Amino acid sequence: MPTCLPLVRRRCYACASGRFRANGKFRVNAHHKLLDVWLLALCTGCGVTAKLTVLERVNVRSVRPELLARLHHDDIHLAATLLQDPAFQRRNRVALDWTGAWRLDTGGTDHLHREVIDVTVRFAARIPVRPVRLIADGCALTRAEAERLIDEGRLISAVRLNARLTGDFTFTLKR
Repeated sequence: MPTCLPLVRRRCYACASGRFRANGKFRVNAHHKLLDVWLLALCTGCGVTAKLTVLERVNVRSVRPELLARLHHDDIHLAATLLQDPAFQRRNRVALDWTGAWRLDTGGTDHLHREVIDVTVRFAARIPVRPVRLIADGCALTRAEAERLIDEGRLISAVRLNARLTGDFTFTLKR
């Protein structure tokens, strides 16, 4: 599950840093009956502000009042939803860096001593992560041990455990 907004990977024009931190602030600008809306992000290197386009020259009447209210009140959940939208990322030519922005909730450690563990992993948000990393963290293994268990056939799943994944999956661990 996410713990904060991810970093935005984009080159800064002022200091050539590659990371921006979105804090959930929006800028809404009106031009008569047209709106422009941006999500603001601060460079982690120099602090310069980048504007990520949310809406561009949209008629005011076409924007739902609930959405406009959320934009005016700087809704952090709306910012998180927009950042994860692939169309938003393509339009602004950005990618997300989830390093340090998520945590693994295992529900306790009593499952670690069983011989066979059947686990279903559910993502609270679309966070790209390698399943082998989640399994290693959740089962108190090193990544090398988890890789060895995959090679030996004692860690089994229907999905590739070494590739990045953003959706739910299940696995079986035989000790």
